[in-house]
Amino acid sequence: MKILLNGEPRQLPEHYSVLDLLKELHLAEKRLAVERNGEIIPRSTYEETALREADKIEIVHAIGGG
Repeated sequence: MKILLNGEPRQLPEHYSVLDLLKELHLAEKRLAVERNGEIIPRSTYEETALREADKIEIVHAIGGG
């Protein structure tokens, strides 16, 4: 399936979850926010949230500071 990840096209296997994508990107343990088609996905649902053809995914890294 094809999705748009942070504005770039990306090909993924069928039956891929948000967690699968984050693991592939080595981001599963990072502090970040994931948005799918304009809606924030709660971290507690990453494993069960299936990606679908033409989804628009935005991943934003949390940066601490002070």
